[in-house]
This record gives sequence, C-alpha cells and structure tokens, in this order.
Amino acid sequence: MTRPLIRVVAALVTRANGDVLLVRKRGTRLFMNPGGKYEPGETAPQTLVRELNEELGLVVSESSLTYLGFFETDAANEAGHALEAEVYALTTTEPVSPLAEIEELRWVDPTALGDAPVAPLVRLLV
Repeated sequence: MTRPLIRVVAALVTRANGDVLLVRKRGTRLFMNPGGKYEPGETAPQTLVRELNEELGLVVSESSLTYLGFFETDAANEAGHALEAEVYALTTTEPVSPLAEIEELRWVDPTALGDAPVAPLVRLLV
C-alpha cells in the first residue's frame, strides 16, 4: 500500500557561524526546516522565496538559493504520510520573525541537536 505523499520545498538556512534555523508550526511539536507546499504553477525556488517571506519576513532572491537535492523521508506532522522535499541552502544575516503559521523559531548548533524534537528531514540534512 502506498502512503499519502506530501511534496514541499525546504530551506537549510544558516548564519555565518554555522547555526541552522528551525521553525515550529502552531499546534505541532517538531521543529523543521522553513519552507512549504507549492502553489499551482510555482517552481521550487519561487515557492521557497514566497514561503520564507510569508513565514519569516525574510526577503530573498532565487539567485541566493543553492540547490542541495531531493530528499524522501517520513512527514513530520502527518502520521503515515511520506515526504518528498526539494531542498535549498541559504546563508543570511537578516533578522527573522515567526509569522503566519510559525509559532516558534530557533537558531541551533547543528552539531548539538541531541534528542531535540526535530522533523525527520532535519535529521537527514543536519
């Protein structure tokens, strides 16, 4: 039996010191990479530019994104669903704020995640 599939584009957002930005959506427990689902007709970079602005107030250009790859894992907040993610890297010095459905954000040291409550995609990337 095939699991329901969620397709997203996500960002591995870092600071110059190597810290990684993780976000937690309202009503959920796990921290994840910022990003989201495609709107009809959008490319992956267009989706990510839009989502970063909507969720974090971060204004970036498509040319500032570096493609990291295609990843498959379990979805974080939808039990029994699979996740397919196109992932891009971005380093920023700009301030970010939790907007829209984002309840909390954290800059974390990727070498010290330990048993932090993070999404499966974060474990793959970080």
